[in-house]
Amino acid sequence: MNNLLLKKQHQQYLKKLKREKNEIVTWQIFILFVFLSLWELAGRYTWVDPLLFSYPTKIASLFLTKLQDGSLVLHTTVTLLETIAGFILGTLLGTLFAAILWWSRKASRISDPYLVVLNSMPKVALGPIIIVALGPGYISIITMGASISIIITTLVIFHSFHTVEPNYIKVIRSFGGNKKQVFREVILPASFPAIISTLKVNVGLSWVGVIVGEFLVSKQGLGYMIIYGFQVFNFTLVLLSLFMIAIFSSIMYLGVEWLERKLIKH
Repeated sequence: MNNLLLKKQHQQYLKKLKREKNEIVTWQIFILFVFLSLWELAGRYTWVDPLLFSYPTKIASLFLTKLQDGSLVLHTTVTLLETIAGFILGTLLGTLFAAILWWSRKASRISDPYLVVLNSMPKVALGPIIIVALGPGYISIITMGASISIIITTLVIFHSFHTVEPNYIKVIRSFGGNKKQVFREVILPASFPAIISTLKVNVGLSWVGVIVGEFLVSKQGLGYMIIYGFQVFNFTLVLLSLFMIAIFSSIMYLGVEWLERKLIKH
């Protein structure tokens, strides 16, 4: 009898969660619809300057035009591949540096002031130096995408390594586990939530780094489309590029959330 009652309560709870989720999605769609509708009306009836702010149907028309001539696919693919490469490289290197600092207490103490300085330094300002050092190509743009997230990844994950419950470490030590086993069996798994949170942040940072890199040197990509749009006063092209960035950055973010559900069981 108790099992049936618990099962019924669990089903009611799941239904409640589903209703809440549907309600949230409905509100999100409604807000987006209202925003686009007001923007469309404001542009068509010149409540705002349509030259500067354009409006959704005009952007959609340009989207179809650019899609048909293939230029939008080319520019989007270039930026997306650069961003994914920078995102993966920045996250892996940041996690590796954090592991090295956790492994060597002396190295962490030596590098601490340098990490603070590097974290406070605007990474975008290093763009011209990176481009001069690596040349005006894909490598420098990917490096921009990675460099903007490496330091923050190192700091966040290193802090997470040091805040793992000490009793877990003592259990491994009590069974004769060495430092490598402690890291593999305790430190790294316990830090998965922090790593996932860092991945979510790095999605946005990687896009920023790559777009800035394309502003400076690229002749392809969404960053190039934005700069070109400004140069020829085609702000519809600028907004189209921004929409493409928003769409694909959201897809990357959803991909990280999917990974979170797979790695972390709530």
